[in-house]
Amino acid sequence: MLIADSRGVLVRCNDAAGLILPAATPGASLTDVAPSWLSAAHTRLGSPAPRADTEETLRGTIAGRRYEAHPTVRDDGSVAWWLVDDTDHQLAKEALLMERERTAFLAKASNVLLSSLNLGRCMDVTAQLAAESLADVALVIAPSRSSRLPVVTCLRGGTPVLADMSVDPDDVPGLGEALRGFPPVPSRWIDPAAAPAWMVPEGLGPVGSIVITPLPGHGVSAGALVLLRKAETDSFSSEEEVFARLFAARAGAAMSAARLYAEQTAITDVLMRELMPPALHQISGVDFAGSYRPSADHERIGGDFYDVHPAAVEGEASLVSLGDVCGKGLEAAVLTGKIRNTLHALLPLADDHSRMLGLLNTALLNSHHARFVTLVLASARRRGNQVDLALTSAGHPSPLIIRADGTVHEADTRGTLVGALPAITAATVTESLAPGESCVLYTDGITEAKGGPMGDDLFGDERLKRALAGCVGMPAEGIVEHVQMLAAQWLGDRRHDDMAVVVISAPRTHHLSAVNGHTRGRFTA
Repeated sequence: MLIADSRGVLVRCNDAAGLILPAATPGASLTDVAPSWLSAAHTRLGSPAPRADTEETLRGTIAGRRYEAHPTVRDDGSVAWWLVDDTDHQLAKEALLMERERTAFLAKASNVLLSSLNLGRCMDVTAQLAAESLADVALVIAPSRSSRLPVVTCLRGGTPVLADMSVDPDDVPGLGEALRGFPPVPSRWIDPAAAPAWMVPEGLGPVGSIVITPLPGHGVSAGALVLLRKAETDSFSSEEEVFARLFAARAGAAMSAARLYAEQTAITDVLMRELMPPALHQISGVDFAGSYRPSADHERIGGDFYDVHPAAVEGEASLVSLGDVCGKGLEAAVLTGKIRNTLHALLPLADDHSRMLGLLNTALLNSHHARFVTLVLASARRRGNQVDLALTSAGHPSPLIIRADGTVHEADTRGTLVGALPAITAATVTESLAPGESCVLYTDGITEAKGGPMGDDLFGDERLKRALAGCVGMPAEGIVEHVQMLAAQWLGDRRHDDMAVVVISAPRTHHLSAVNGHTRGRFTA
């Protein structure tokens, strides 16, 4: 405590105040022995008249320490100043505030980084966040198997810029190690003057300090984060380096997840191309068309499938298979792929549907799958202007034949499903299609589609037959599109099963007159 009169002359100073202000002795001027913030406050309190009711609390520094000064105006106009060392308390408050700000920054960074599974966006966001809060310039460098490194550079207040640079990371101390996932090199070991030109953006000026830290991924490094500060900016403290590593850990996790997602997507695309139904067209004078709609709009594959296998010898029958695996989604699609490959391997037996189905049944029973499949096989051969069919159903809805007169009837083939019983039975029937007539193979996703005015009515077999009766003379593609359109309209936006349709048509033909009226005429599609 120290007391000064209204003129600013010290009246009294206790021992504790003497330790803080060694020159403070009675009779000395407060202006000469105290910091300006304290002497100016004393002058305000004592002029023009002493203020006895003041509760003013001042804060300032003395010899590098932080103090609170609490004044008490006495009856004689002098002011007693009580000085309280508040350094530790203020430092604790600042540390707590800094910790809260850093925690909020890390939370924001995590939310922004994890909101995208795009690797390029993750790199851009990492560089931009680091430049805004950690450094004057931030570089995010991704590992590469080639001689060129993807580098995203961002200046504070700027936008990220991507470049592929042909550089050797081992030329920069700590960068090669960071890209390989080794622990970071302390910034004090890195000479800022050694920063290569490709690392320093044009116009930045001299680099004052550098931090290089790995971006940890899932088991492997996701890249490296490089932070640069100008020479006139304070160097990185040890606490800031630790905080940069915390940020890098979150950024690395997001980049690793994005890279893993990209790799899985690429693998999935390759597999999907093999599992997707093929595009159909005319084969050996027979028109084929097909369409597939998975059970969910976000899926591309499911449990329904179809294939058309052209005959190895021209003039022989092509084999059509259409099936419905129990279940839907990826597991059903995997089994679908196995069934399609098995049927392809059994093509030498294509003229014996029952034997093919029996061998397929054995293969499914010996697999680890507990699923079964309903299947219909159709062999189609062009004969003159007609198409001869051999049809076999194994637990599947019977094919529908559209005649030229508008009638629609089911092919009389029945059988047991495949992959559930030790032995199966299946009956093969034959049909012939005249020009303009068609055979429709479909899965029960069509007939069991629920919708309509009440929302819970099945599309049904009879409604499908009536719809097909109006398709007389339509090309195969038109019939497929018409059936899928009617089913979609019936469903609206309701959930549904996988739906697949294949149409086999005998093309309309033009008769060529017989030469000299004696030889047989020919038909052309």
